[in-house]
Amino acid sequence: MENFAAIDFETANFERSSVCSVGVVVVRDGEIVDSFYSLIQPEPNYYNYRCRMVHGLSRSDTDCAPVFPEVWSRIEPLIGGLPLVAHNKSFDEGCLKAVFRVYGMDYPDYEFYDTLSRSRRVFHYLDNHQLQTVAAECGYNLAAHHHALADAEACAWIAREIL
Repeated sequence: MENFAAIDFETANFERSSVCSVGVVVVRDGEIVDSFYSLIQPEPNYYNYRCRMVHGLSRSDTDCAPVFPEVWSRIEPLIGGLPLVAHNKSFDEGCLKAVFRVYGMDYPDYEFYDTLSRSRRVFHYLDNHQLQTVAAECGYNLAAHHHALADAEACAWIAREIL
């Protein structure tokens, strides 16, 4: 796969629509050519303790952040018709569909690929298939795990190796 956009969301709580940050990495002809990161005011707008401990974001970080439709209006031209790739696509695709639904936006049925399920077949010998483990196997050091842009970049790196 030579052309795609890797995407990663972090959520404020256990509602899939509560995206509070997004990272996107665009790959064309096998090379990373663009990236995008934004905080997002989540919907519903509250943070639970467990999510805060995972990604370190809180309400004070996103109080002045744009809402999802504003952020997506900047992402959509970047990804323009590219397939999307995520590590555990059921989570990220679920977030995307949920937040589109919350804001009454028409979901364009993005083509999604999953580096997690593919890594289980390709790297069957690994002890686990968490993003940082698979990234390391592909030669990428994921130092800022659970930062949406860092995770999207790790996913892009993996996708270039195994998709």
